[in-house]
Amino acid sequence: MSLRVAVQMDSMDSINIAGDSSFALMEAAQARGHSVFHYDVGTLAWEADGSPIGKITAHGTPVTVRRIEGDHYTAGETRSLDLAHDIDVVLMRQDPPFDLGYISGALLLDRLKGQTLVSNDPREVVNAPEKMFVLDYAQFMPPTLIARTLDEVRAFQAKHGAVVVKPLHGNGGKAIFKIDADGTNLSALFEVFNQTWPEPHMVQPFLPEVSEGDKRIVLVDGEFAGAINRVPGEGEFRSNLAQGGYAEAASLTPREEEICAAMGPELKKRGLVFVGIDVIGGKWLTEINVTSPTGIVAIDKFNGTDTAGAIWDALDRRHDGM
Repeated sequence: MSLRVAVQMDSMDSINIAGDSSFALMEAAQARGHSVFHYDVGTLAWEADGSPIGKITAHGTPVTVRRIEGDHYTAGETRSLDLAHDIDVVLMRQDPPFDLGYISGALLLDRLKGQTLVSNDPREVVNAPEKMFVLDYAQFMPPTLIARTLDEVRAFQAKHGAVVVKPLHGNGGKAIFKIDADGTNLSALFEVFNQTWPEPHMVQPFLPEVSEGDKRIVLVDGEFAGAINRVPGEGEFRSNLAQGGYAEAASLTPREEEICAAMGPELKKRGLVFVGIDVIGGKWLTEINVTSPTGIVAIDKFNGTDTAGAIWDALDRRHDGM
């Protein structure tokens, strides 16, 4: 069955097709005969029309994608799309920040429930920010503090030595700082963090194992689909590919299999079809990424798999079951 797919994401011009998961999902949709539209979350609008859903529209552009660097898509004429009637599946793929703009867009899309399939489920994305949802699985996490006050952070550091401080709703390895055991610059850093973000911040012990990599594990509808190990680049402790890290093939440790088994049923229940979790040292769960997970292109390169196809298999089943 051919579906009409709208992808809510950032500019098509900014895509790095060599590793972009959204592009891979668009390619896979197109290969199945689905028609693909692109729109920016800023064009979402809701208008009362007497129905429980209301009229939810976006300025959508039909696109045809191809794996040619510098010439990776052709765009048609932009028009207003009624997301409840003109579209069968919406992929919510814009990058964070996970701010009020992101949350508002997700809550508008949540009104499509029962009419148009939205993935990941927007209400559950709002309920599961990466560094908060992971607290449900604290038994697999390293020691963790979420706080704004310097006294609490100093007490935590006194117990654990060198620590890593990161924004609670950050992404892509941005603004992650290592503070050595002597606490140099901790107070200055917390002044900056408290002035920049109104929410508390996440503090964890620095894990030396990160030098060996940070594993990205992808689950599709709650089932393990593949993994890569992301190794920090020279002079870095952050292993994110966006921060100069590089990928290598990886398999799961028994502990990582236990983590996947523990959360898989809940991910499926929540409608979180495409999820990427991050594990350090084969045992320390640090994040559950649900907003715009990445990594499937590298996973498929190493494993010869088709993770984008597996995601579409899951989406097709969910759409057929609506």
